[in-house]
Amino acid sequence: MSTSSAQMLISMVLYMCVVIGIGVYFAKRANQNSDNYYLGGRSLGPWVAAFSAEASDMSGWLLMGLPGLAYWCGLADAFWTAIGLAIGTYINWLLVAKRLRRYSHVAGNSITLPEFFSNRFHETKKVILTISSLFILIFFCVYAASCFVTCGKLFSSIFGAPYIPMMLCGVAFVVIYTFLGGFLAESASDFMQAIIMVFALLVVLVSGTIAAGGIGEVFENIKNIPGFLEFFNIASPAVTEAGEQVVENGAPLFNEALPYPLLSVASMLAWGLGYFGMPQVLLRFMAIRRSDELTKSRRVATVWVLISLLAAVTIGLVGRAFAPTAFVTKSSAENIFSYLASMLMHPLFAGLIMAGILAATISSSDSYLLIASSAFSKNLFQGVFHTKANDKQVMVVSRVTLIVIALIGSLIALDENSVIFTIVSFAWAGFGATFGPLMLFSLFWKRTTRAGAIAGMLSGGAMVFIWNYLVKPLGGMFGIYELLPAFIVSCIFIVVVSLITKAPSKEILDEFELAKTFEC
Repeated sequence: MSTSSAQMLISMVLYMCVVIGIGVYFAKRANQNSDNYYLGGRSLGPWVAAFSAEASDMSGWLLMGLPGLAYWCGLADAFWTAIGLAIGTYINWLLVAKRLRRYSHVAGNSITLPEFFSNRFHETKKVILTISSLFILIFFCVYAASCFVTCGKLFSSIFGAPYIPMMLCGVAFVVIYTFLGGFLAESASDFMQAIIMVFALLVVLVSGTIAAGGIGEVFENIKNIPGFLEFFNIASPAVTEAGEQVVENGAPLFNEALPYPLLSVASMLAWGLGYFGMPQVLLRFMAIRRSDELTKSRRVATVWVLISLLAAVTIGLVGRAFAPTAFVTKSSAENIFSYLASMLMHPLFAGLIMAGILAATISSSDSYLLIASSAFSKNLFQGVFHTKANDKQVMVVSRVTLIVIALIGSLIALDENSVIFTIVSFAWAGFGATFGPLMLFSLFWKRTTRAGAIAGMLSGGAMVFIWNYLVKPLGGMFGIYELLPAFIVSCIFIVVVSLITKAPSKEILDEFELAKTFEC
């Protein structure tokens, strides 16, 4: 290992020690009961709720996937995705947050998303609970895999070590940390990690821009790439059969720009719809200590997201100007952030910046593992299979489940050529279409029935797979992001099935009205 790599490692190890320390600090309180372990006893302040929600949401793709996308094919894809996410973030905090905080308390003091849906419709046979828990397990295994890919790529690129051992080291660290402290540790460290993430993005952006000769020089270097800086055209790298970009005379070659039609714009804007079904974000709404603090949280979260997304997209563009031939595959382009940090900064400081990627990864993967383990232990084990299980048994099953999910995620992440953005987009669509429409209808349409909820979940989740694997390969108008058609299909099923089935009981309707004004 080189001296510079050793110095970067020192910075990252110090950072990891701080994170582990947070887990140890909260371990005693987290292990008092499952309520504390999974939802922190509804004690989050507005700043922690906002920062931890966005840090756990954005994950490593913010610092690797999104800059890599902009580096590879220019502004269009990355820009419209960022716009969709920014709008979705604001609307989710504005419409869903306060109502869900109240309704989750009214509906049996629910502490997990499946439990809320089940209690919302007064289930006796736990069908909604089971279906939603299974979907969480499926999609969070995929989500966890994207974080493990990020760890593997990061450590491998820094230390020149094989990808798989580095990926497994990242998995071990995340599991140990989540094992210790539960939701409170996760939220507290996510608050710190959100600060590190935005700091890292801004420092790398400024340093990269200066190193590339300033804003004017960056623009001069990339403006002649066909479609690279356009909103309705997209750059098309010239690639070999092996998928590597052709380089001639030290310059990357591009084909003529491809059109980026309004359907593609709508497809990328549809990323914003995913927020309504994201368990790691929705749980923060449920966990804040008072519903009236959510207004402050919304403002903080929106500002953080706008700054972070803008910086991430711009880093990709600056990276193409500074190092136009450094990465010749779409997968390797996702290393542009770590490349700029290691090239432009002192190793000790670069290590802290690299910790920003690690922060993004940890802040997401711990959420994914915790929520997925709760879906099995709290909702399936205690809620369906072993209803008399006590808290101690639930906690044991939770930790075993956590390890199993991490192992499955590791198997998915074994391919080092995986594109982080692609993995995340599929899992994001899965959650957005499975839970997003149901969440909105559950909170805002009292005529929604249990049968409609089940139909909406099943149709939305199934359509993500059908569209991605069967319809999307047809290309043309069918090449849109699977979240959009799946979300629409789920909404249709919820409305139609609810209208043709028996209306909800008076108890459910009264509870719906109470949740509108309940103070908590």
